[in-house]
Amino acid sequence: MPSMIFRLLLAALLSLNAACSVNMSRPPSEPELLRLPYVSDATGKEREFLVYLPRGFRDDPEHRWPLLLFLHGSGEVGDGLERLDYVMLHGPLGEAWVQQRDLPFVMIGPQLPLFEQEDRLRYSVGVPKPQRLEGVIPERPSDHRPTGPFESQIDIGAGRGPYQSRLEDGWWKIADEVMSMVDRVITEFQGDPDRVYLTGLSLGGWGAFEMVEAYPERWAAIAPIAGAGNPAAAPLLAERNLPIWMFAGGRDTTVPEGWVATMAEAINAAGHRTLRYTVHEDAGHLVWIQVYAGEDLYDWFLEHKRP
Repeated sequence: MPSMIFRLLLAALLSLNAACSVNMSRPPSEPELLRLPYVSDATGKEREFLVYLPRGFRDDPEHRWPLLLFLHGSGEVGDGLERLDYVMLHGPLGEAWVQQRDLPFVMIGPQLPLFEQEDRLRYSVGVPKPQRLEGVIPERPSDHRPTGPFESQIDIGAGRGPYQSRLEDGWWKIADEVMSMVDRVITEFQGDPDRVYLTGLSLGGWGAFEMVEAYPERWAAIAPIAGAGNPAAAPLLAERNLPIWMFAGGRDTTVPEGWVATMAEAINAAGHRTLRYTVHEDAGHLVWIQVYAGEDLYDWFLEHKRP
């Protein structure tokens, strides 16, 4: 009888070892880019949004993934259908899908409707849609680094138009439906509700602050780039002590660094304890290209979890 038990145990161990060997030799699942349909409350029209699934996503149905919501800038607005791929022109979605970087986040890419701002389409005239080319890593868009004087000391609104704490036809207009996208992805794609990160550039930088104003409890960390926000919201951010990393370009003449600094100073004055503020002095408005191309921001996100 003991020898029978021994043989059964040995057979079970050999079977387990064989199964482990098969799993170890199986390559991780490849990244995927999905287009999920929805009907916009703001426009009443059918639209889609992007969801990126990272390498290895399909391998463990129990694993909970960190989520990264990306809000694009004014040049990438569109109909959520034909123009949706322009969401990947800049930012983490483009880094993961087009540049084929192994970023360990499930990412969400909504597209802001045009509303009445058709003139914003001029930014993408002649610009091909971003796409993934297997085996080919395209060059990133040029950051058109300016050579003019640093803009750090520009007064608010001095020769640049009035500083706006909320942009007309900005992300605040669809905050509720964007949050519905986040909830849907958490449910359907193994998202971790305590590791939901938020970043945006330019118009999307304002949008990041607008999303926090609308849903202050939902984020583990945020990173607005080349976009300011509403200084009146600083006490809310300080009360939450939400981890924030703000970026600005010292030679930005579209959103002068002084505008971004005004928001950072308001947050700091309200008693916020974990604010980071980085100025790339030689960069212009496209400072986000070098920020998203690096590793530091993604590593910083993963250090944080919602309390």
